[in-house]
Amino acid sequence: MNGLLWIAQGLLAAIFLFTGSSKLLAYDWLMVKMAKRSKGRLPGVSRGLAVFIAFAEIAGALGVVSPASLLPEHLLVRLSAGGLALIMVLAGIYHLRRQEEAAPAVSLFLLALFVIVGRWPR
Repeated sequence: MNGLLWIAQGLLAAIFLFTGSSKLLAYDWLMVKMAKRSKGRLPGVSRGLAVFIAFAEIAGALGVVSPASLLPEHLLVRLSAGGLALIMVLAGIYHLRRQEEAAPAVSLFLLALFVIVGRWPR
């Protein structure tokens, strides 16, 4: 079970490091892609909000792969996974309101929830 949890934590970290860095480094390109995908509608995400989300995603990604010895019983891992799960709930709401597909947000939410439950102290 521990190996499976580490794989899930690594996946979460890789995905959120990638998406967070893309929001930071390629904001304009990302907004053009989102506008094309949603048939010309503007994404409605300001640069400031995108930077805030990007820093939250990167911090969560780093926290989810932190060593267990930093805080007792994987507390930082559970808190980071909880933050990423919250971001995915909000992302799912955002995509549903724009009538877009929310399956990636739901699957990442479930993966973060798996990490939270798996790292819960027994």
